[in-house]
Amino acid sequence: MKVNFNPAKGMRDITPQEKEVRDYVEGVIVSTYKQSGFELIETPVVENIENLIGSKGGENLKLIFKILKRGEKLDFAKEGLTEEELADLGLRYDLTVPLSRFYCNNRASLPAVFKSMQVGNVFRAERAQKGRYRSFKQCDIDIIGDGTKAAELELIATTAKALTALNVTNFVVRFNDRRVLKSVILNCGFSEEEFDGVCIVVDKLDKVGLDGVAKEMKEKEYSEAAILQLVKALESINEKGTKCLAQYGVPEDVVSDVEEVLNQAREFAGGKYDVEFDFTLIRGMGYYTGSIFEIAYKDLGYSIAGGGRYDEMVGNFIGEKIPAIGFSIGFERLVNQLMDEKFKVPNLDKVVLLYEPSDRYIDVLKKADELRATGCTVAVYEKAKKLGKQLNQFADYGYSKFAVYSGQETEVKDLSTN
Repeated sequence: MKVNFNPAKGMRDITPQEKEVRDYVEGVIVSTYKQSGFELIETPVVENIENLIGSKGGENLKLIFKILKRGEKLDFAKEGLTEEELADLGLRYDLTVPLSRFYCNNRASLPAVFKSMQVGNVFRAERAQKGRYRSFKQCDIDIIGDGTKAAELELIATTAKALTALNVTNFVVRFNDRRVLKSVILNCGFSEEEFDGVCIVVDKLDKVGLDGVAKEMKEKEYSEAAILQLVKALESINEKGTKCLAQYGVPEDVVSDVEEVLNQAREFAGGKYDVEFDFTLIRGMGYYTGSIFEIAYKDLGYSIAGGGRYDEMVGNFIGEKIPAIGFSIGFERLVNQLMDEKFKVPNLDKVVLLYEPSDRYIDVLKKADELRATGCTVAVYEKAKKLGKQLNQFADYGYSKFAVYSGQETEVKDLSTN
């Protein structure tokens, strides 16, 4: 039998060089979140299938990895088996659904306003392609129990601080509100049932332009009068921002909420990054109920962080409305971009200590520990015949210094000067 050495489709192996960057990035994010008072929790990657299916996760519900029932529960002899009868568990497609279940299960021991942090892999049966994986890591912060604008502001500020701590600059926080979207779209003449479909088309505005949006809506046989009104609204909002929202039926208190978040978030940013209102920001999760936001980085064609308010999800579990909001850093996209930029972990002193076969190995280990006591990371390897080639390999692995063991006279040198 021929062995396939490739990872399963949509999965991937992580090299030592990338793992080093990943661990550093995760450490900075977690440290920043902890300093801001967010509590680290962990939830299982496997969830009950009914929790996943009933979560209003939009297109992601079609991408769930379902797990077959086990043992006596799985009866292939039964005629007319349905998918629901075959699977009772699934892999989580994001960290929000597990958090909502976690909160309900542990609510009695949690504070009234719970500030949570999660870091972990999620799974989606995506069409595998460059930069899009079927298993990928997310870094989430969420606030449950706070329905005020303070929660929006804290999540935006804290996520921005984490990115800034990684020297990620030149990013933009894009902000919108599902209540604004619904008011404008319905005011233009679309029905409640058409809302989600219209949002999907509007989301393509930056790619196809106004003409492309109008064309696709006509192909979907929406009312021409409603299409014309929406195109005018898009042009007006693009030019005037939040100032014209009231004329499209957006309640005054919603406009006030949006403007207050924008103004205070900009004040906190202090010019280090931009905060913009973007009416065309949709986000695909059906569970969002209010504020939605993303962070766009440089001129990439995708966001590196996103989130929003999901005030009804927790209530779906316990029958009680509990305000909740979260912001997730797209860890894979961020790390991929940093790797493309040749990011190096700062203050990382990695030394390779080389020895000859004639050296007494225990003495070499003692010398390695002496070097480690100075704060260095030290790996011990036998010296190769072609020293130059060997040192070049270690430089590629991220080592910055080397030493050839010679007792007390062992001298550490920079690899760059080799």
